[in-house]
Order: sequence, then C-alpha cells, then structure tokens
Amino acid sequence: MQGRRRARARVCTTLAAVAAMLVPAVLATADPVRDIVDPPRRLASVLPTPLDDPFYTPPPGWEGRAPGALLAARAVPHWLPTPVRSVELLLGSTDARGRPAPVVATLYTPTAPWAGPGRRPLISYNIPTSSLGNTCAPSYQLKQGIQADLWSIQLLLAANYAVLVPDHQGPRQAYAAGHMGGHAVLDAVRAAVRLGLPDLTPDSPIVLSGYSGGAIATGWAAELAPAYAPELSLAGALIGGLPADYGQLVRTMSGNAATGVFLAATLGLAREYPQLLTLLNDNGWRLAHALRDACVTVEAALGFIAPITLDVLTDHPDPLALPMVRKIVADNTLGTLAPKIPVLLYHGVDEFWIPLAGAQEVYDDWCRSGARVRLQVMPGEHFTVGAVAVPALARWADDLIAGRLVPDGCSRSVG
Repeated sequence: MQGRRRARARVCTTLAAVAAMLVPAVLATADPVRDIVDPPRRLASVLPTPLDDPFYTPPPGWEGRAPGALLAARAVPHWLPTPVRSVELLLGSTDARGRPAPVVATLYTPTAPWAGPGRRPLISYNIPTSSLGNTCAPSYQLKQGIQADLWSIQLLLAANYAVLVPDHQGPRQAYAAGHMGGHAVLDAVRAAVRLGLPDLTPDSPIVLSGYSGGAIATGWAAELAPAYAPELSLAGALIGGLPADYGQLVRTMSGNAATGVFLAATLGLAREYPQLLTLLNDNGWRLAHALRDACVTVEAALGFIAPITLDVLTDHPDPLALPMVRKIVADNTLGTLAPKIPVLLYHGVDEFWIPLAGAQEVYDDWCRSGARVRLQVMPGEHFTVGAVAVPALARWADDLIAGRLVPDGCSRSVG
C-alpha cells in the first residue's frame, strides 16, 4: 500500500511538472482542469494540437493519389551558412495500418553545381525527433532555427549533398511507430527526386541516415524499401544508436532518467495502434493528455523529476504479456526483413539505456537473411557516439556511395 501511495505521488509530481512546462498548450485546451481531473478517453483527445498553418492541410481528394505524390510545396527560410534552396514539401504517404497519411519534409539543395560524377547525391537525414507535439517536428523547428541538428545538416550541405529532412513521425507524431516512419522516409524521398530540381533526379544516389529515434525510421525504410519503393536508387543506410528491442527498453528506460522519453515512445506508438490506449488507467490517460504536445526536452526533464514506471499507468499486472501488445511490439521490431542495400549499423559499447544487445540482434537477424551489413561498435554511450558520428557522416556517405564502407556479406569492427 505504501508503495502504491509513493507511485501515485510520483504521478502527481509528473503531471504538475508537465503542466508547468506546457502552460501555453494546457491553456489552449477547451477545459484543462477537466482533462486532468476526468480526462476524455478517446484517441482524438490525446493527439497533438494542430498547427495554425493551412499548408499542413492536404487538398481535397489527396487520399486517391499514389504514395509519394507531391501535394504542395513552398519556399521556406533557412538558418544555414551554405547557400541553398530551401523548400518545404507536403506529400502523401501511408501510415502503420495502410491508410493514407500526409507527411511534411524539408529539402535543402546547394546552389553550387554538383561537380562530382553522376547526379548530386541526396541524404535523407532523419532527425531523432522523439517527441509528441507538432511544434517539435523538424519542419516546424527548422523554420524557426531552433533545431539541434542544424550543424549536422550544414556539414552535409558543405559537402555539396542535397539534404532531405522528413517529419518521419507522420501527422499524429507517432514516435516509435516503425512502419509509419519507414513509409514517411521513402515517400519523402520519392517526392524530392521527382521535384524537377537541377542535379536531383530519380537516378540520384540516395543515402538514408538516422540516429536514435531517427534510426527507427531509417531502419524501417531500409527494410520496407524492396517491397514499398523498389524504384528508388538507394545507395545504403547509416543507422546509429538504434532502439531495436522495445521489450528490452521496458527494463532499461523505465523508472529512471530515461522514463519521459520511454513513456513518449509508448504514447507515440499508441497513436498508430489506439487499442493500446484501452490499457491505460486514470493516471495513464492523465499523462497522455499532459504529454500530448511535449517535445523531447520536456520528456527528458520528466525522467529526472519523476521517474515513474508503467505499472502506475495501467491496471494490468503485465501488459507486455498480453497477446495484443506482443503482436504490436513484434510488428515494430526490426530484423524480420533483410535490407537489399548496404547498411552501416553503429552503436556504443557503453550504452546503458539502449544496450548494444538490441543492435547486435538486428545485425544477426539481417545477416541470417543474407543482408550486406557492417556492425561498427564504438567506444562511449549514446550521446558520445552520436556526437562523434556528426563529423563522420559526410565521409561515411562518400564511402557508402562509392561502395567502400560496407564489405560484402556481414562484418563487425570495434573502435
């Protein structure tokens, strides 16, 4: 009984902290007090608040167009020193359950001509958004100049690559939903190479790149491409810090400083699979309402303020044992399909929240299926490896396109 009281106290602390950090969003709701005391129990009430921008609303009849179809485009400001054309795209894609879903992406192309062989390469840079709100999406933050990955994007542009940044979590900001992310990446690439820009055509070599939350979308894009978008000229994928095993992450990210990010991933997955919401108790629904517009900085802060665990958000003694949950987790676990492109899978040996064992398992599964993949085990933990990879991405992309980075078959290196 005392343990339950302490758990309830942690939930109350969490809700108070979220409310304090999200005051504008909370006040924007029709009845913020009711949403906490007696929260509505429906999917629409825990989806992100829509942005006040008509560009994000697709035109009538868009659902009948093929995935990757361009629905709208506009020039947008950028905060990059390299002279570039900056275009925002609205395109059609497919969600995790096969339904049409509008997706936004930002495309940067250097104004300098491409001097290398062939067409200008395109890097799909899949930002580790790991958030639940629309104001956290890359397209929104890039226009504001507040996106933490701007320097990484700039380094790729300085190498004269075109860079595509998709909002890979889709219209519901479904963080951790693998099929939504993979479809969004591939369809954004389709729209970009068909735009008709100089030096960027359907036969341009394409590199998929993502770290952490962005690695989820990148890994799924690599797996889904042969069946979903076989026409794309994919040169390979760079996948780092991959949260591969969601069942493992319950043990490593719940109840500690990573709790906020883990809970956001759980709620993001529930946006694509609403049946998960039926498992929430009152506290679970309250948290889902409180976090509906949260960005990763808020989620990270929650882990330090109130590291709650899943058991206080549901009345089921072991939700992961339920057949419905096990199927959803299995459907979002990489390793079932073998990528047909070379893959560099890099991961920190000292990871404690996203252990190396998960990436190793994906590597083993892909190898058994005949994939061409290199596992690069790097010193350090999650944030160290992510920082070290930033200046290496352009060189890795060069070597990947040239066929030098990933040997035939499977290989493993350390250091």
